[in-house]
Amino acid sequence: MASRSSTQIQSSTSANSLVPQGLLALADPPLRQIDGAAMDYFLIELVNTLRVSSAVATERSKKIEAEMVEAGLIPAPVVPPPHPLKKDAMASARESTTSLNSRASTGGRPSAADEAEEAVRTRLETIGMHVGANFTERLCRDRPLFAETLDAIKFICKDIWAACWDKQVDNLRTNHRGVYVLQDNSFKPVSRVSSWEGRPEAIKRAKLYAALPAGIIRGALSRIGYQTTVTPEITSLPQCTFQVKLPKGT
Repeated sequence: MASRSSTQIQSSTSANSLVPQGLLALADPPLRQIDGAAMDYFLIELVNTLRVSSAVATERSKKIEAEMVEAGLIPAPVVPPPHPLKKDAMASARESTTSLNSRASTGGRPSAADEAEEAVRTRLETIGMHVGANFTERLCRDRPLFAETLDAIKFICKDIWAACWDKQVDNLRTNHRGVYVLQDNSFKPVSRVSSWEGRPEAIKRAKLYAALPAGIIRGALSRIGYQTTVTPEITSLPQCTFQVKLPKGT
């Protein structure tokens, strides 16, 4: 009996020694952190880099499209004729500036600057989804599955927010029909955004910097099984609000 018990103890204590150190490091990698200010500067450079990259990619795609049209492989794009405006409508159009969404709803063609901005926003959100999914895998490794949707939203408001932006959400509201509103009164990614052209221009720029966090929220929820639509809203800096909309029946 004595020899048998000693054999069992020896096999259990030597179990970890059979696993290579490299495999142990992959299973439980060390936590790496960077300075908060460095992350802010990284986000600024990320937006600028993607703006230049998107402009190059758009120019390349237009060139390829033009070559294919010239070779007769695809038909030429049809440009709708401009609608004539009455004098009153022309005057009001000169006095007001319309957004990209309003131009699209009225059938207008977005400008090249708006198309470039949308391309940058899409790429930032895609990067954010990848980051949010990876964060969620690490934070949820030792946690049970979420029983309700509200538990998953609270996980975003507490764990994801603290891991990414060093605080928790200031306010969480819901209409109980699949829409959750997450409000941060001093959102870190947009807290340093400013513009010499005035507050409206600063808010316009800040909306682009909110695309990456919106992707992080969307990617985190997607990794735990919730396909959502996340819409950032900024009306006054540094406050930022995210509307998280879940599909019906979730």
